[in-house]
Amino acid sequence: MDTMFYGALHTSLEALPYLKDTRGRLGLIGSVGGLLGVPHLLPYSCAKAAVGALAEGLHAEAAASGVSVTAVHPGLMRTGSHRQAEFGGNTDAEFGWFSTAAGTPLLSMDAQRAARKIVDAVIQRRSRLVLTAPAKAAQLAHGVAPGLTTRLSGAAARLLPSAPSQGPLRQGAEAREPRNPIAKLVRARGSTRNDRAIAKANQREPGPRTSS
Repeated sequence: MDTMFYGALHTSLEALPYLKDTRGRLGLIGSVGGLLGVPHLLPYSCAKAAVGALAEGLHAEAAASGVSVTAVHPGLMRTGSHRQAEFGGNTDAEFGWFSTAAGTPLLSMDAQRAARKIVDAVIQRRSRLVLTAPAKAAQLAHGVAPGLTTRLSGAAARLLPSAPSQGPLRQGAEAREPRNPIAKLVRARGSTRNDRAIAKANQREPGPRTSS
């Protein structure tokens, strides 16, 4: 919440006076995780839902001054975040499904292509942009049948790794390779595109953690 919501809130409030002078544009990055509750990503979903509400509220309130605010809700992006993200519970299993999904072409989107679409939407003063076909489908399904969508999410959650409610957080880079050869192959194929994104963005690998 401190980073995703309050970071967006404080930045927006500081920028608004200048944007009002120039009839400017503002884009706030939410997520498909903010449009519906995503199992095993609830803290993220809560923060992104707050960003989405902030963007829509500011769009309505600032419209009279000529300022437009675009709420951007991307689905899975190939950014290399799978190795930087922190996982609780069974890190190896959680990293496995997340990295595989985030690197699958039909489920995820190239970050540079997404950036171009975001810039275009802000320039066009659109109120909302949802990226990736699965994210658009999830938004539509939740809007039409929220109860059914929630029950389906519950069914999907049963397929995810069981995790304790508490435990140390570990980064994806610390996850171990699965022993099962099929699981190892699936993860490798899914992570390949994400690993390319790391190289393309010149991201540094997470360093060893130090305890104090």
